[in-house]
Amino acid sequence: MEKTINTNFKDFISGYSIEVLPRSAAKIDSFRDALPKNTRVYIAHLETEDISAMVATAKRIHDEGFAVMPHIPARMISSKEMLHDWISMYQNEAGVDEALLLAGGLKKPAGDFNSSMQLIESGLFDQAGFKRLHIAGHPEGNKDIDPSGGNKNVSEALSWKQEFSQRTDASMAIATQFCFDADVVKKWADNIKENGVDIPIHIGIAGPAKLQTLLKFSVECGIGASMKVLTKRAKDLTTLLLPYKPTQILNELAEHKSKDLESNIEQVHFFPIGGITQTVDWLKDCQ
Repeated sequence: MEKTINTNFKDFISGYSIEVLPRSAAKIDSFRDALPKNTRVYIAHLETEDISAMVATAKRIHDEGFAVMPHIPARMISSKEMLHDWISMYQNEAGVDEALLLAGGLKKPAGDFNSSMQLIESGLFDQAGFKRLHIAGHPEGNKDIDPSGGNKNVSEALSWKQEFSQRTDASMAIATQFCFDADVVKKWADNIKENGVDIPIHIGIAGPAKLQTLLKFSVECGIGASMKVLTKRAKDLTTLLLPYKPTQILNELAEHKSKDLESNIEQVHFFPIGGITQTVDWLKDCQ
């Protein structure tokens, strides 16, 4: 049985953002009917996705009145000229002035860029007047960045981005990979703050979905220790066939945020793994 929502829950999820793919967005007849006004919508860019589909999706969602934040995956971009073209397309065709910068999942870069730091250093986002730049966060580490384990390279990259945030007028936030264990999130957030990183955290949360679907996506995305929350649930026959809902982790993080007003954790970013409609309907029921 899912836990009861606590008193801080509604405030914590207020102002949430959500992530879509062009193909999942196409299933939504009206984002105005589905999402609260001013919701930020991230558009994930997979290796198989063409930039024209990304821009068309961004334009459609922007035209419906929402802030749109497309992913810009460094390793998919072959040159500075290509990056310039992408930025121009998003800006001129879809009215976009913000982006999530990340390395991307490719093992081998397509060209000149290998990291979000290199995207930032290109200067192109500043030249285009992008007002908001988000970066990726990994509460459970990232083996693409630290292949030997640990978080040395990730920590150095976050420190570099902290320094950048202090010398630029761009609004920044860390949008994290989804996680299932509140203690893992709290420890990570506390650690980066102790290391001098005070960029606001938009914590990634997997929306309601079948347990088998979540397990599959978690393995593909490299989710680590917090998967024990799912595997424990899978062993319980009374909950095995019930859809997972992120009530417990949100309750715990909401309680933590209410007690630690200095916490970097600012808001929630949803990955609608079970579908946009399923996630949005559940959120409406929670409010």
